[in-house]
Amino acid sequence: MIHGNWLQRWARYAPDKTAVIDLPTGRAFSYAELDRRAERAARLLRDRYSVGAGDRVAVIGGNRPEQLDLFFAIAKLGAVLVPVNWRLAPDEVAWVLADADPSVLAFGEDVAGTVAALLDGLWGGRCLALDGPGGSEERLAGMDDTPVATEGVDEHTPLMLLYTSGTTGRPKGAVLTHGTITWNAINTAAGWDLHHDDVTLTHTPLFHTGGWNVLTLPLLHRGGTVVLAGGFDAGETLDAIGRHGVTVLFAVPTMFQMMLEHEAFAAAELASLRYFISGGAACPVPLIEAFQARGVVFKQGYGLTEVGPNCFVLHERDAVRKAGSVGFPTLHLDTRLVDGEGRAVRPGEVGELQLRGPTVCAGYWRNNGATAAAIDDDGWFATGDLFTCDEEGYHTVVGRLKEMYISGGENVYPAEVERVLYRAEGVTEAAVVGVPDVRWGEVGHAFIAGQSGDAPLDEEQLLSYCRAHLARYKVPKQLTILAQLPKGTSGKIDKLQLQRHAGEAGGVR
Repeated sequence: MIHGNWLQRWARYAPDKTAVIDLPTGRAFSYAELDRRAERAARLLRDRYSVGAGDRVAVIGGNRPEQLDLFFAIAKLGAVLVPVNWRLAPDEVAWVLADADPSVLAFGEDVAGTVAALLDGLWGGRCLALDGPGGSEERLAGMDDTPVATEGVDEHTPLMLLYTSGTTGRPKGAVLTHGTITWNAINTAAGWDLHHDDVTLTHTPLFHTGGWNVLTLPLLHRGGTVVLAGGFDAGETLDAIGRHGVTVLFAVPTMFQMMLEHEAFAAAELASLRYFISGGAACPVPLIEAFQARGVVFKQGYGLTEVGPNCFVLHERDAVRKAGSVGFPTLHLDTRLVDGEGRAVRPGEVGELQLRGPTVCAGYWRNNGATAAAIDDDGWFATGDLFTCDEEGYHTVVGRLKEMYISGGENVYPAEVERVLYRAEGVTEAAVVGVPDVRWGEVGHAFIAGQSGDAPLDEEQLLSYCRAHLARYKVPKQLTILAQLPKGTSGKIDKLQLQRHAGEAGGVR
């Protein structure tokens, strides 16, 4: 298996094939040009910043081709890329930089204020500006593009540190190696049937595994084309699909809902699409059906930063019949569902999902305790996600282990309640969290967004709908209707913020 030189191989196989299109500027880069830029970037990092094997290079800022230059340059050097969340406050960024200890921080002018704050007493490292006089374009132009020797790189060599969201404390850096990233690309191509002539639009941020590892790197590994957007915009996405012939597209359900509600949706040219991939949360059936009416089919996926992230795939033929399921594990991945004692559960029973295979990360950066807690001696990674598996082998997420709450002695899984709420008329977003209750120990607090026709949603009608479709102990005891639910950086609903909101509401009725 080749490591660190995907681009070099494709530059030989198909030098003139378009690898990347920068959506904001319209500039296109062939595989040969992208490889030349990566070689120059590798020399720049090595000669000007003394970056070598094992050194970390951090990057912060919005999506742009230079981040791909850095990734492939770092792969050639045997170094490690550290994408940093540009939405973090300067002191939070400083913590990540102190933990990763990079040799250099590359940044764009869009985060110049954050970097200025960092350099004003929070962090004292070296910086590489990607814009302005003396920026990366000017410097790359002056560098030699003869191949840099790739030495000592194998499948176990770290290639990327991706920091988790840190909703339960300080973020942890998942160590993704050349092997895990390559095997994720192989699993993705097999599970989702990627073609060399596929085109995707990457709008998810490149500080997130969804930006890098859902389709961007797998499709570049396959020899396809990536249209790189600066971020997500529903109208821009609909326009780009038709203009660039996008064939496969990943988004979270909230983004698909925004596309559906956009004024351009009815006239959008979607004929090039082979399928959409929905991940991050269960995709509501009405949303799937609305896109199917336009001839677009859905594949549901599941994954996490530390394993892939492309771990499961639900085929488009089952999008409605098995709505809510994430389907079957990808080709080169072992799975099991276990109870609290580590015993396998029976079909239909709830168990924690554990994964084992070549896409499992090498652990957490400088955090042996967290690594030992997540990965056992046999290589099984404990996801913390609760699943069921039916008699046909289809897997369904029922919630996070830490999100499950116990009401009157009964386990309640928020995802199960949310699926019912999504079927109620007018509901476009739903989330349930457990809150303390004097009588029952814990009860559910549901948060809803949407509108029923010309009238606002009615709280009592929604609770009545739940009573008709759920056991009594599963019915939320309080329901709050919001204009929209808060989102995290990946576009998923931020349940930690909702948990705080529920606490501020002062309990239940």
